[in-house]
Amino acid sequence: MSIGRMDLNLLKVFDAVYEERNLVLAGKRLNLTQSAVSHALGRLRELVGDELFMRTGKGMVPTGRAAAMAPALRDALRRIETTLGVEPFAPAESTRRFVIAANDHLTSVIIAPLSRELQHVAPGVELVIRPSTRLDLAEQIDLGRIDLAIGIFAQVPDRLNSRTLMSQGEAILMRRGHPASRRKLTLRDMAKYPLVTVSVGGQEEGAVGGFILERGLARQSEMFDRQALEEALQAEQEAPHARVTVPHSLAIPELLRDTDMLSIVPASLAVALVKDRDLLRRQPPYQSGTSTIRAVWHRRDEHDAAHVWLLDMVAKTAHAAEESLG
Repeated sequence: MSIGRMDLNLLKVFDAVYEERNLVLAGKRLNLTQSAVSHALGRLRELVGDELFMRTGKGMVPTGRAAAMAPALRDALRRIETTLGVEPFAPAESTRRFVIAANDHLTSVIIAPLSRELQHVAPGVELVIRPSTRLDLAEQIDLGRIDLAIGIFAQVPDRLNSRTLMSQGEAILMRRGHPASRRKLTLRDMAKYPLVTVSVGGQEEGAVGGFILERGLARQSEMFDRQALEEALQAEQEAPHARVTVPHSLAIPELLRDTDMLSIVPASLAVALVKDRDLLRRQPPYQSGTSTIRAVWHRRDEHDAAHVWLLDMVAKTAHAAEESLG
């Protein structure tokens, strides 16, 4: 196929359909009718000699050829836009759509205040939050379907960039009126009272040592320092009693209500959950580790002005959350 026959606008259609998996949504993104998108896709299919997308009950599913083409084509589009300045980024005027991967804890602590700030500085910018717990997170970043992933990563491959956002320790949550609420928590309390813990992936998802490794990206699966707790209790010849393990941290308040359970959570989550709730926050009675939250993105976006702006906004919001920990 000769590049001379190629209308580069067809690549923008491919990009939109690949991202949205829906012709109507792709058309809205490009300000085109569904008919125009279908026509453009037909021209591209003829040039490439492949169906590219198959219509199914779940939307437009890319063929193997489309999946193989997508990373390089989408990377090329971003580079062309950056080089030519086709889409100069002005936050106040932009209608850019950013896809961020984050768990419910970080959505509450970082994304929510970020969204409120964007109402003032970039009212047209759209945020789409995907779960960072999905097993194909690294693949989604590679394919360009996720612009930024926020979380705790033990290992980041060379093809990805990362930036430290904030550091935090752990806290213990309990209901008001809990038997241990009027005194300092002890290790005996941690063994006596059942625990609510958060785990977004176990051994069945490939988690080892509290982290899931996929395509060179190792991300946290357990939201507490299990080793520190177990070692501290072992020294006292005690053992923790984990009664409930949940994948969603925002379920913790309901689980603690009317029970004597304790919950070990990241410090920033504890600060968020005790606001306007019937919960108390306490320091762990043992030395737990400090976790570092980072943003991770693909190197192809490092010169994208819009992406750089988003990263700076996320970092600013995370810094404010870290300062609130006191």
